[in-house]
Amino acid sequence: MKITDIKLRQLTGTMDVDGPFMEERLAMPLDVYREFREQGPPQAGNQLDDTHYRLSPVFIQIETDEGVTGISGPTMPGGTAFHVAQMKDFLIGRDPLATEFLWDIMHRRSVHGRQGEPMMAISLIDNALWDLKGKWMKQPVHMLIGGPTRESMPAYASMLGHNVLDMGLVRERALEMQGRGFKAQKWFFRHGPMSGPAGFKKNVELAETLRQALGDDDDIMLDCWQSMDVNYVVRLAAAIEDTHPRWLEEVAMPDRIDSYRKIRESTNIPISGAEHEYTRWGFKRFMDAEALDIIQPDLNWAGGLSEVLKISALATSYDLITICHQGVSPPGMAWSSAQSPIHTPYVEMLVKHAEMLYFFDANEGPNFSNGELTVSKNPGLGFDIDESKVESERYIEY
Repeated sequence: MKITDIKLRQLTGTMDVDGPFMEERLAMPLDVYREFREQGPPQAGNQLDDTHYRLSPVFIQIETDEGVTGISGPTMPGGTAFHVAQMKDFLIGRDPLATEFLWDIMHRRSVHGRQGEPMMAISLIDNALWDLKGKWMKQPVHMLIGGPTRESMPAYASMLGHNVLDMGLVRERALEMQGRGFKAQKWFFRHGPMSGPAGFKKNVELAETLRQALGDDDDIMLDCWQSMDVNYVVRLAAAIEDTHPRWLEEVAMPDRIDSYRKIRESTNIPISGAEHEYTRWGFKRFMDAEALDIIQPDLNWAGGLSEVLKISALATSYDLITICHQGVSPPGMAWSSAQSPIHTPYVEMLVKHAEMLYFFDANEGPNFSNGELTVSKNPGLGFDIDESKVESERYIEY
């Protein structure tokens, strides 16, 4: 079997929504500057009106001379899609089942692309190859990598895009997620160091509101999204420690490993991060520095399923927890279901992003019930395009 084409399919479709879809944003590294701090939430689509949100994501489709295809994504048009296209001629004619060989030659070719969008492109290609391999073997991918280790997996509700300034709404949404069966929730701080004492108090109020609403038994996680520094997080951690967060996430920008280590040494709250890190070599730096309690590789960014299997195997030798960023994605579900529950106790379910991620899925998205996710038993990664939802389509070429 040989690869005959790699297509970039940009699909357009419209979701039904109830009001503004992305209500609020999280703190961002650029917020040290006022002009960026006052900007509204970034949009992954186009809010047409109060009830419609248009999406135009890009899916990677690998085709073969035996008619078997593999799909991954979505990503956005732009840099990552461009780098996928740059690999096309390099991969056509090669055996798509040779995933280790193909990953290695893509990585060795990308001497200036070991991080960022070039590595995201390699990740998406790798995931599509795994999808193709599973479909060719008529097996779900999680069976090819040693799973499943359990019948279902606890999910935590990741609340990116929800309002975090109105504490009445925070309480209402937190109780709603609890009512849906989630035993854990992650919320995102809106303010960083440059927002001053008022912003600091709002961050503390967020943690306190969540604990008061959810009671003592549910886990709460709080995401700093690489937008803070050592002194600020040390003060923040001390102020919210009595709310008993399960972890504080991405407490500094991703290359500042010493900052992570200093913060981890200063608090009893576990520290998570590295969703913006790439490959086993990047993650090993965090592990060797003892900078994290929980690592969070993204399967669409860090090198794909082939590489995250290596990252997570390495993490077990340090006795670290690995919970993939956007774990509800098709490759994230396959990977999570093949891990030991002690090393992967949760799957992240980005509530709003899961709606967008699975909008075009012919299989109606992840199987979720009472706070638990069940991995697809369909061949491959369990994701297929529902052509009836495609309003328009174009093939991106460079």
